[in-house]
Amino acid sequence: MKWYQVKEQAAGIKRLMLMYYIHKFFGRGAVKFVTFFVTFFAFIFAPEVRGYSKKYLAVVGVKPSLQNQFRHFLSYSDILIDNMETFIDKFNPRNITFCDEETKKEFFNIVLQKKGGFFISSHLGNIHVLRSFLSAEYNKYNVHVNIFLSESQCKIFNEFIRRIMLPQADVTTYPVEQIGIGTPIEIKQKLDNGELVFIAGDRVSETGSTVFKTEFLGKTVEFPLGTFTFARLMDCPTFFIVLVKNQKGKYVVYLEKAPANPQDVQGAYVKFLENLTRRYPLQFYHFYDIFAEDTTGEK
Repeated sequence: MKWYQVKEQAAGIKRLMLMYYIHKFFGRGAVKFVTFFVTFFAFIFAPEVRGYSKKYLAVVGVKPSLQNQFRHFLSYSDILIDNMETFIDKFNPRNITFCDEETKKEFFNIVLQKKGGFFISSHLGNIHVLRSFLSAEYNKYNVHVNIFLSESQCKIFNEFIRRIMLPQADVTTYPVEQIGIGTPIEIKQKLDNGELVFIAGDRVSETGSTVFKTEFLGKTVEFPLGTFTFARLMDCPTFFIVLVKNQKGKYVVYLEKAPANPQDVQGAYVKFLENLTRRYPLQFYHFYDIFAEDTTGEK
């Protein structure tokens, strides 16, 4: 089963609006309290998704107990709170740090030199809180961010912004299902203007786009070829990026420049993602059977 065949249990415009109003009137603590019980009921009434979590945890080397499955669910709910706070400019950018000084310097150079940057992200951690950091730290540089999301995620994001009447001038969303022949031209122009582009490289499209199969966590997994083809067409600096939460509750930015040889980019990305997934296993949010294509072991 693919990710787009799994009914969303923990996100959506109604739940996002509920979180917003609770946060507005009672604060983050109240949101976390309510979210715990919402997650608990979603966990109870989603046996199929629990099964996918259990299988993933076993593959990554975490004991696939009910407790760890619930921790996996709860970790995802926690990032939804952070996302909502990011949308309403309540997320503290000081809660974002870098894995080392070299990474921080590299990221600063990309943003401040305004040469454009193409970032291949993933569903490990939470890339969306980076918007808060960029808006707060670099707004005077007019940094514009372009994000490719699924069509349903775009609708949720734009509808939420519309309902709470917040401006979104610093972010443009693009549905991956609607990428056409003119999209690369438009994005290339944005990159040439110094804008930033983010697109995930670890989830295949619902439209049946071309994929490539590779070994990931010791299993055969499909990755979308289109993301890497897109990156080659842009002819600009390409980076792999992940933001994950550490034990202190801060998001840590991991950044790696893609190899100069286009033939090496896919393998380098998979290795980058695999290494960080092993370090932060409960923050890998693929609640579907990502290993369905594997034929080397138990399904």
